[in-house]
Amino acid sequence: MLRQALPSRPEARRILVGTLLSAVGRGLTLPFLFIYLTDVRGLSDAQAGLAIGWYGAVTLALSPIGGTLIDRFGARRVVVPALVIEAVGTGSLALVDSAAEAFGVATVIAVGGSAIWSGQATILASLTDSGERQRVFGLQFALLNLGIGIGGLISGLIVDTARPGTFQVVYLIDALTYLAPAVILLSLPAVGHRLAAAPADTGATRPAGGYLTVLRDRPFRRLIIFGLVLTTCGYAQIEVGFAAYAVRVVEVTPRVVAFALTANTIMIVLAQLVVIRRLEGRSRSGALAVVGAVFAAAWLVLGAGGLVSGTNAIVAAVCVVACSAIFGFGETMLSPMMPAITNALATDELRGRYNAMGSMIFGISGVVGPVTAGPLIGAGGGLIWVCLVTGGCLVASLIALSLRRLLSAAQDGRPAAPVLEPEPARA
Repeated sequence: MLRQALPSRPEARRILVGTLLSAVGRGLTLPFLFIYLTDVRGLSDAQAGLAIGWYGAVTLALSPIGGTLIDRFGARRVVVPALVIEAVGTGSLALVDSAAEAFGVATVIAVGGSAIWSGQATILASLTDSGERQRVFGLQFALLNLGIGIGGLISGLIVDTARPGTFQVVYLIDALTYLAPAVILLSLPAVGHRLAAAPADTGATRPAGGYLTVLRDRPFRRLIIFGLVLTTCGYAQIEVGFAAYAVRVVEVTPRVVAFALTANTIMIVLAQLVVIRRLEGRSRSGALAVVGAVFAAAWLVLGAGGLVSGTNAIVAAVCVVACSAIFGFGETMLSPMMPAITNALATDELRGRYNAMGSMIFGISGVVGPVTAGPLIGAGGGLIWVCLVTGGCLVASLIALSLRRLLSAAQDGRPAAPVLEPEPARA
């Protein structure tokens, strides 16, 4: 099954290795940023939430520029410097000691991160054909989460809020792992160049519109709206909403949060390849609708943990871990479908911009999610937060269902309807 999911080109397989290596470092720190800033560095819940939200705001502002640069100069010329900048910013988190420094470091990280996702997606799309992209994007996500899970398990065993040095070590290691995909990309000199020739090279007319052309794509606009709602009520809640609710309301330890991330990874690694196989030939928009329902179920389970936290600590901890595992099952459907639809709608001339718009979803939700979740939960509104994110995920499901009629069968990943030949006229 794994062999069937692997891309046919060896260059694509090496890019995926870089994804795995950098993900291990990301896993060392992913579940702890909010806890690190508040319990170790002394920031308030609101300050930590705003700093993480500021990262999302800067990412959002710079993502369009990254997409334009990718289309104009090629992904490798953008991604390699971005990875180096991301490494510098992540390592600097080990030295943060105030709210102002947290905002400054978040800015540096956002500068690097604003182009990495869209650039890597563009590179993978250029190395795969339409028939294997869905599988390859799903495998990329499985490897990403395998690395995150390994890192999360390691950090969960060593970090201690009473020993700030343990957090500093994991942030420095995380910084080093960002250099791995940069080195791999530099070893592939033929990969990541501009996909479409410039007018001076071909005599062709430059496609008019840029991002205006992308935004005129009605199916893509609907996909963006779906992504904004789902990620605001889903992914954007992991670092702040999920962590804050688990620690403040359910009252579990940071170690339980790390184990929850491990459960998420185990679910993804065990289920991803099976889900990819089962989704072949099925409606991608229908799968996205199911994702919204699964995410909503995960938040309801977490909410149940808050209700029993005062009477049964073990059940409460199980709810935190179960929430993360259920969320992971939804991710196995989302991860191959969103980039597959995006790149099915994109042209080579604008592929960088399409992927940048897709990454901007995370920038926008990264602003709204932390800025609202941190202060809301910190002010005792945990139950309100659960209701908001659950309802938002269900709204996203409805938007996904409305997307199907805007997509062709090929774009939606389903078999085309057979063409019925007219019956021969009777004599």
